[in-house]
Amino acid sequence: MKITQDHVALLEFELTSDAGEVLDTSQGRQPLAYIHGKGGILPGLEKALDGKTTGDEFKIRIPAEEAYGKYIDGMEQRVPRDQFPAEMELLVGMQLQAKGPDGQVHPVMVTEVAESEVVLDANHPLAGVPLNFAITVKEVRPATEEELGHGHVHGPGGHQH
Repeated sequence: MKITQDHVALLEFELTSDAGEVLDTSQGRQPLAYIHGKGGILPGLEKALDGKTTGDEFKIRIPAEEAYGKYIDGMEQRVPRDQFPAEMELLVGMQLQAKGPDGQVHPVMVTEVAESEVVLDANHPLAGVPLNFAITVKEVRPATEEELGHGHVHGPGGHQH
């Protein structure tokens, strides 16, 4: 069976940077499960998986534009240190959630900590970074009506209710 629209695919994967640093892996965990065509994974990866079948193994380099997007200058914001709880230890690389002007919560990363201010970056940590995947397709099956209705995979590797 081929990976096509509305099919569930279970994947074992290793994600690395161009320098060979392992950024994520399914090793020691359940395979990644997603419904093809629903935007649940990176666009470039979904495109590369289209038409693959159970047992296929391949490597792919996804450009930043088809992964987490380009790094956008100007997404940094300087925030007075006193806007954070005094006892909060802020460290470079720490991920926080900030409420935007639209009232929505957005992830941000601490990129600089000074005595009087903290610099937060709203870019995804992997924005601007091409990603290298080693993929093994473990299973392909049609999504159930319930999975399609809920928009995610149920059972092993997927969401449990």
